[in-house]
Amino acid sequence: MAFAIIKTGGRQFRVAEGDTIDVDLLEGEAGKEIELGEVLMHADGDKVVHGAPISGARVTAQVVEQRKDKKVIAYKFKRRKGYHRTVGHRRKLTRLKITGIRLGE
Repeated sequence: MAFAIIKTGGRQFRVAEGDTIDVDLLEGEAGKEIELGEVLMHADGDKVVHGAPISGARVTAQVVEQRKDKKVIAYKFKRRKGYHRTVGHRRKLTRLKITGIRLGE
């Protein structure tokens, strides 16, 4: 089974055709096709191609939805000083369904 390692949003993901992944927010509404151009490695059985990135390689994906991650709470505290702060955030994510992996030449 062929798979690729792509880089998006400062993270690397191992993807194969038909996979669904959550990545940092990308532009595009649900149903739109996008191309991810930073393919670091492609493997198909014994044939392995790698580069930084591979020139001409593309991974196509369909945007499934734009969503938010679970809430993350950070609590700051200093003992005996009466200091405490609560801050939190929810990361914005894009859910992608991988539709194809294409090597350049």
